[in-house]
Parts: sequence; C-alpha cells; structure tokens
Amino acid sequence: MARTLAPTPAPAVTVTGTGRIRRLLRAVAVVACLPYLGLKAAWIAGSRVGIPEGSTLLDHRVAMIVANGVSVLLDSCVIVLALVLTRPWGRRVPAWLLVFPVWTATGLLAPIMAGFPLQLLARAFTGGVTTASDSRRDAFLHEWVFGVVYTGFIVQGLALGALFVLYARDRWGQLWRGRTGDLPAGLTGRVPRTIAAVGAALALLPLAVRLFWAGGGTAGLSGGRTAERTSDFYVLEALYAVFLVAAVTGTLLLAFRRARVLPVSVPLAPAFVCSGAVACWGGWMLLGSLVGTDDPADRPTQWMLLTYAAQMTVGLLLAAVCAHFLARRSATLGTRP
Repeated sequence: MARTLAPTPAPAVTVTGTGRIRRLLRAVAVVACLPYLGLKAAWIAGSRVGIPEGSTLLDHRVAMIVANGVSVLLDSCVIVLALVLTRPWGRRVPAWLLVFPVWTATGLLAPIMAGFPLQLLARAFTGGVTTASDSRRDAFLHEWVFGVVYTGFIVQGLALGALFVLYARDRWGQLWRGRTGDLPAGLTGRVPRTIAAVGAALALLPLAVRLFWAGGGTAGLSGGRTAERTSDFYVLEALYAVFLVAAVTGTLLLAFRRARVLPVSVPLAPAFVCSGAVACWGGWMLLGSLVGTDDPADRPTQWMLLTYAAQMTVGLLLAAVCAHFLARRSATLGTRP
C-alpha cells in the first residue's frame, strides 16, 4: 500500500534579522544616533552645552525648539530604518514606503560622509580657516560639536548604507543583474528619457554656479556668505558639483542604455544616491535660505535661491527616472515590489 507523504514545508526564507553582521550594523547605527539625539534633547530642555555665549541660536528660543524637534524626528528615523532593514517584518514593508526614506537619508548623509573628511584634509594642507570665519563659526557652536555630530552622521551613513545594500540584495537583487546593454529596448520609454534630458540640461545652471563659487567667484553670494568662505566652503561647493555630475551621468546611462558593457548596478548606484544628495541638499539650503534672518548680510541673493531651487528640481527629476526604471524592471521580471 502506497504511503502518502506529507508535503515538505518550504524552506524558511533567510530574513535580514538573522545575520550577525546585520545585528552588529543595526547596533552601530543606533548607538551612532545617540550623541546627536542627546545634544538636541538637551538644547530643547534649555541646556547650553556646546553653545557659546552670544550665539545666534539663543536669539529665538521657540524657533530653536521647533528646529531641534524636527532634527530629533529626522534622526530618529535612522533607528526606525535600522529596525526595518533587520527585522523579519521589515520584508513586508511596501517598497515605496521604505525606499523613499532611505533615498532621503542617503541623500542627506552622503555629502557629509564625503565632505567632512575632505574638509579636515583641506584644513591640514591650508593651515585651517580664516579668522573672520572662525569667529562666526565659534560664535555659533563650539568646534567640538561639529566633530561629534558629523562623526556620528558618517557612522550612521556607513551602517545604514550597508544594511540597505544587504536588504536590497535579498529582496530586489534581480533588478540590477546583468549589463546595461542587455536591458530590453522598451524598458525606458520616451517620457523618462525626456525627463532625464531635461534634468541634465537644467543641471547646467547649478553646476556652473557651484563651480564658479568653488573656483573663488563671489558674484551671486550674499555678503555674509562671502565673508564665511573658507576651505570648508570650497570643498563643499566642489563636492556639490561632483554629485550633480554623478547623478546626471548615472541617470543618462540608465535612460539611454549607454556604456553597454557596464553592470546595471554601476549607473544605478550613483543615480540613486547622488540624485538624493542633489535634491535633498538643494531643498534643505532653499528652506534654510527662506527662513528670516536679522542680519541683512546673511539674506540670500536671488542667484542663491535660484541655484538651490534648480538643484532640488534636478534631483527630483533624475530620481523620478530612477524610480521609473526600477518599477518597469520589476514589472518586466514579474517580481513583487
């Protein structure tokens, strides 16, 4: 008499919360948030740790509380993301609900991760920053605060980035397999190609302005910003130009299937990360410029506002092309987002 065998249960899917490396990265990301969150919480509570006497941060108590509250909320999202990327239930989070915060977080952290070490290197070769800028910087926050905060951001970015790469490889790794030349001809249609071309053309404005400022030009800068120019300023302006070029290049390679021998991940990675850096920092500086200031010298010029707005728009356009590519590739391969 034949025996009916019970169906063999499907092997359990390896989830992102089981690996020792993932647990370690999660702990690192959470711990790296604590100094920043601790400082912000202390300032909200009324502490002046790290804030010198006469700092402009003390001029508007309510605005400072609101700004620090928003900062606490944003950095707390890093902890939430670390949990999502390492817990079994994180695999059930809709793609759009996860990818957008990660795109935003990487966009905000990437320039800091690249810029802060380069700024320290530039200071070592230039002998520091000018005394005029030093006085303005020291009057804002004590120097040790920048070291603590930016070091924490770098560690957060490295840990969170590694966690997202592992998570994305497990869940969506098939989307960037193969070479650019192997992509179907209809994967990117006329509309995304047009958007990519418009974004590339519009990027010429902020790119030219950033390079002009990085090269020492002062036209278009406010009086206060001109007085604050240091090696830090030049490094960041040059870095913004690099992120613009990388975002445009990666997006155009995807949209027009150029450099056909390259793996898909090569143009996709800079398109994703650098479009976030371009959009988020353009938007952040635009928002900061629109906040009122008591000093006329610190009020942004029309060129500054136009540059920040154009940069933000470029980043959003390029990100839309990247999102369209991933959505179409997912539909083509029949994978669940």
